[in-house]
Amino acid sequence: MLVIAYLAFVVLLASCLGLELSRCQAKPPGRACSNPSFLRFQLDFYQVYFLALAADWLQAPYLYKLYQHYHFLEGQIAILYVCGLASTVLFGLVASSLVDWLGRKKSCVLFSLTYSLCCLTKLSWDYFVLLMGRALGGLSTALLFSAFEAWYIHEHVERHDFPAEWIPATFARAAFWNHVLAVVAGVAAEAVACWMGLGPVAPFVAAIPLLALAGALALHNWGENYDRQRAFSRTCAGGLRCLLSDRRVLLLGTIQALFESVIFIFVFLWTPVLDPHGAPLGIVFSSFMAASLLGSSLYRIATSKRYHLQPMHLLSLAVLIVVFSLFMLTFSTSPGQENPVESFIAFLLIELACGLYFPSMSFLRRKVIPETEQAGVLNWFRVPLHLLACLGLLVLHDSDHKTGTRNMFSICSAVMVMALLAVVGLFTVVRHNAELRVPSPTGEPYAPEL
Repeated sequence: MLVIAYLAFVVLLASCLGLELSRCQAKPPGRACSNPSFLRFQLDFYQVYFLALAADWLQAPYLYKLYQHYHFLEGQIAILYVCGLASTVLFGLVASSLVDWLGRKKSCVLFSLTYSLCCLTKLSWDYFVLLMGRALGGLSTALLFSAFEAWYIHEHVERHDFPAEWIPATFARAAFWNHVLAVVAGVAAEAVACWMGLGPVAPFVAAIPLLALAGALALHNWGENYDRQRAFSRTCAGGLRCLLSDRRVLLLGTIQALFESVIFIFVFLWTPVLDPHGAPLGIVFSSFMAASLLGSSLYRIATSKRYHLQPMHLLSLAVLIVVFSLFMLTFSTSPGQENPVESFIAFLLIELACGLYFPSMSFLRRKVIPETEQAGVLNWFRVPLHLLACLGLLVLHDSDHKTGTRNMFSICSAVMVMALLAVVGLFTVVRHNAELRVPSPTGEPYAPEL
C-alpha cells in the first residue's frame, strides 16, 4: 500500500498540473484580473481565507487515527463523528443569522478562536473533552462556510463598488486553491505525524498557529460589516414553500441529501479500511484531494466551448461513478478477503466523482433556487443530509467490526441507487429546460464551476 499510495499521488498530481497548465495557457486574461485595486482586495481576503482553509484541511487525515491512538473503539469513534455532524447541522441552521447579528469580521475572528480550542481538545485523552471538541468543530465549520463568503460579498459590492460579475472569478480561484491547499495539507500532516515522528496529534497542534494568524490578519486588515437580519422562522418557512412548490428543487434536495450523506460516511470509513494495511494516511488524503481536483478540472473542460457538456450530464456521471465504486467496496472489504488496493482505487473514484458533483450541483442550485430563498432551502437540505449520515454511523456503531464496514458500504450502495433514480427523475423534468444549460460560451467559462 505504501508504494501504491505514493505512485497514485504522483500520477494524479501530474495529471492535475498538466490540465491546469493547458487551461491557463488557453484562457485569455480577464478585465478583473488586471485591476490593481481589485487584486489588492482579493489578496486581503485570500490571506485570511486560505490560512483558515489550510488549518481545516491539516486536521483531516489523522482525525480517526488520533481517536484510535487514544484506544477508543470504533463504536465510540462513530459517536464522536455523530456529535460533530449534529453540531454542524445545529449551528449551520443559525450560522447566517449569528453572522449577521455579530458582524462578519467578528465571526471570522470567532472562528479562529473556537477552532483553536477545538484543536487544543485533541491533546486530551478524556472522552467528554473530545466530545466538546467535536461540538466546537461543528460551530467552527458553520462559521467557516458562512462568515468569510458573506464578508467578501458585502465588501466587494457595498464598500469597494466592484462589479458583481467579478465575484464568481474570486470564488472560482478560491475553489481551485482550496483543492491545492488540501493536497499540500495532506503531505504536511504526513510530514509532522510520521516523517518527524510526532504522532497523530501533531497536525492539530500545527493548525493552531495558522488559525491564530488568520484571526490576527482579519482583526488588523478587515473592516466590519453587518446585514439586516431576516427572521429565522421566515427564512425556513420561505425555504420550505420553495421546496414543496417546485419539483425540481425537491429532487435536487433529495439528490444532495443522499449523495452527501454517503460522502460523510466515506470520510469516516476510509481510515479503518486502509490504515491496517500500512497506508500513509497523509499521502492517501492528498491523493484523494488530487483526484477531486482532477474531477473539477475535467468539469471545466467538459463544460467548455470545445465539448459543451451540461452540468446535468456530469451530475449523472458523478452519481454513476459513486454507485460503481461502492459496489467495488462491498467486495474489496469482505471479511477475510480484503483487497486494500481495490478499496483505494474505489475511494479515488469517489473523490473524482466529488470533483464533478460539487460544481454541477452548485450550478443547478443557482439556476433552480431563487436567490432570496437559497438560505432557507439549504437549511432544509442540510437536515436530512446530516440525519442520514448520523443514522449510518449509528448503525455502524451497533455492528460487528468485521462485517460492519462491508454492510455499511452495501447500505451506501442502496442509498446511491436511490440518488440515481432521483437524478433520472430530475433529468426527466428538466430535459427541455434551457435555463439549466450552460450557454454557448464566447470564451473559456469559469462561472459555472462554482
